[in-house]
Formats: sequence, C-alpha cells, structure tokens
Amino acid sequence: MKTIYTLLIALIFTLNVNAQTETKVTSNGQNITVTIQNIKNDKGSVLLGLHTEDTFMKGPGIKNLKSKIENGQVTVTFTNVEAGNYAIMAMHDENDNNRMDFENGMPLESYGMSNNPMSYGPPQYQDAKFEVKDKDLSFNIRF
Repeated sequence: MKTIYTLLIALIFTLNVNAQTETKVTSNGQNITVTIQNIKNDKGSVLLGLHTEDTFMKGPGIKNLKSKIENGQVTVTFTNVEAGNYAIMAMHDENDNNRMDFENGMPLESYGMSNNPMSYGPPQYQDAKFEVKDKDLSFNIRF
C-alpha cells in the first residue's frame, strides 16, 4: 500500500510547471484563485496542478503553476478555466526539484488539495473535486 501511495503522489507532483507571471480576466473562462497561508518556510516553491478526473493522480494537470513563497504564503490564479469539474493539488517543493520527496514511503514535503479533505490513503478525486460554472472561484488550501 505504501508503494502504491508513493507512486501515486510522485506522479501527481512530477510536474513541468510554468511560473505564473500575471493574473488577467478573460471572457473565455473563469478564474480560480488559490491561497495557501500555512507554509512552514519560504524555501523553494509551491507547485499547483488543476486536474480533471482523467489527469488526477496520473501526472501533470491540465494547467500547472509554480509560485515563490513570501512570508509563508502564496496566492496564484488559474485563468481561463472552462466550465466543468476539477480538483486542485498543491505541494511545497522545498528543494525545487519539481517532485515530491519521500522517506520510507512517506512524503517529506507538505501537500494539500481543494476542499482540504482529511485522508489516510491516496488522495481521491471525489474528495477534492469542485464545479466551475459561470463565476470566478477562490480556494484556501491547507498543508
């Protein structure tokens, strides 16, 4: 079970991410703003992925962001998100190696998901999913 959990988490956070440079309002979709305020230090970056059910726990999201940490927090915005069901996964990449690090099958770096579900096994899409309709959304994710 630990091996499966480790492999799944590693797949999620092995992202080729693009740094977010600006937030802009578009007419082709909605904006999803994510804030994380409980980051334990300012080392490294936070990687975030916007996932569909098809990409969740299977690799990079349909949109991926990377943000530097300032004063233990980040705020990023996924722009131009079409209507549909999604989930957000985030991790604190303390050593900026663009992947989750493990020791004995346990994550060494903090992570979280939309809806902040509490689970003791692999993350589940159903617990983290939300629906984008016709207005912008905001999430506070806890690590």
